[in-house]
Amino acid sequence: MGQSYILGCPEGGETSLLEAVSNVDREMSAIRDSGRVKARERIAVLAALNLAFALAERPAAKPPGVGGNEVDIGALIQRLDQALGADGQLL
Repeated sequence: MGQSYILGCPEGGETSLLEAVSNVDREMSAIRDSGRVKARERIAVLAALNLAFALAERPAAKPPGVGGNEVDIGALIQRLDQALGADGQLL
């Protein structure tokens, strides 16, 4: 909505940050353009709530080891044992 801010992000996170900025700006502009809300602070809060709701409605990401990404614990232990060599065995 015409405001500039200096933001920081982790290295390599620039693309994600720019996408987030675009999403917030788009949401705030849509609320402003509807003409029902004039105060910037209220527009920001409504945009944040709309984006948080949309995020909550997304299907949850599956943790590693679920849905085709099975982890072979035995193979991992064997690799660790080989890496540790004479320093000791895990199991």
